[in-house]
Amino acid sequence: MHKLLVIGSGGREHALTWALLRSPKVSHVYVAPGNGATASMAKVTNVALSSPTELAKFAKDHDVYLTVVGPEAPLAAGVVDAFQAQGLRIFGPTQACAQLESSKDYAKAFMKRHGIPTAAYETFTDPAAAHAYIDAQGAPIVIKADGLAAGKGVVVATTLDQAHAAVDSMLGDGSLGAAGARVVIEACLTGEEASFIIMADGKHILPLASSQDHKRLGDGDQGPNTGGMGAYSPAPVVSATIHDRIMREVILPTISGMQADGLPYTGFLYAGVMIGDGDDATRSIDVLEFNCRMGDPETQPILMRLRSDLLEALDAAVDGRLNEITLDWDPRTALGVVMASAGYPAKARTGDVITDSGADKDHKDVVVFHAGTSLQDQKLVTSGGRVLCVTALGDTVQAARELAYSRLGSIKFDGAQYRNDIAWRALTS
Repeated sequence: MHKLLVIGSGGREHALTWALLRSPKVSHVYVAPGNGATASMAKVTNVALSSPTELAKFAKDHDVYLTVVGPEAPLAAGVVDAFQAQGLRIFGPTQACAQLESSKDYAKAFMKRHGIPTAAYETFTDPAAAHAYIDAQGAPIVIKADGLAAGKGVVVATTLDQAHAAVDSMLGDGSLGAAGARVVIEACLTGEEASFIIMADGKHILPLASSQDHKRLGDGDQGPNTGGMGAYSPAPVVSATIHDRIMREVILPTISGMQADGLPYTGFLYAGVMIGDGDDATRSIDVLEFNCRMGDPETQPILMRLRSDLLEALDAAVDGRLNEITLDWDPRTALGVVMASAGYPAKARTGDVITDSGADKDHKDVVVFHAGTSLQDQKLVTSGGRVLCVTALGDTVQAARELAYSRLGSIKFDGAQYRNDIAWRALTS
């Protein structure tokens, strides 16, 4: 029996904890820092630590068998390097490998160097040069903060005015801090986006189930970009042909390219891909972004479908044995709907009390994963932008959706925002 550590506080980390506890080999999971749900789960303890050195010391002192890193910030801060320096088992990319996410410019240059399909781009630190480039290229056009911006550093500008305002915001007023000190401006791609997530052990690749995220705040993909307002798995757009092409054209050259650059990649790798219109054998496939972690909220429906022992897969990955692992997936659809706080994504309000009248509370095919929640005076309150992800399994997309929204209807907090159309592409395709 093993003690594990999960680093992070969001819905992804709640889902990882939930999935790991299903392993007969796990006796306890520490979550740093965790949230309101992990604070009250059996066999789980929240730990108020965040620095890589403190986390490594905790893992050593508490005989932690293996650590899994959830979010991007600890990876960019070098938490994997700190653990490895102490001889501790941890699953995630090193700080150097995590540049695939922590620097958009690094990722774009890497893709260009290794022949991985992506939109044409230029990088700027000078606002005047960026504005001139926008005028020359026209709209629509995409403006991205170079660094980590919690899913909010991307503006898909449909007009020149929007594009210029995005550059002014990122390079001019410093609202994104160091993340926006440099911007990547790229061509706007059209098609259908999918999330393709794999595990890697430096040389071997194990793909996870496909999924599709919903980035925009409002129904019909309207409103500002967010960290994700819902997701479902599998994604119908990722046919067997498209799956093989993504592996061949994107994933394999990425892992071999990192090896060639002297940076063997171990960890989750998320490729956000835009799949163009047309026949599956010939339609375009372009990488929009890399994340060096599982996506949130994609993790929740993906792990709802995972029947295999997650710890066994993580163990094999840390040992370089991923080629020995096959994963068993529930054939049903899993669908998650995010409930977000008032004001999200601009300025999320916190401290609102969450109540749950309990409709479908004991349904075995529904799990409410917590993200921005905390316990205050024995009450569950909102503590972040995205608060919950209500996730359900169903024989069809429609059945999963009905079950998720039925459960969501019993959960209340002031100012709650959520989309009513999660998986609309799957239902109209």
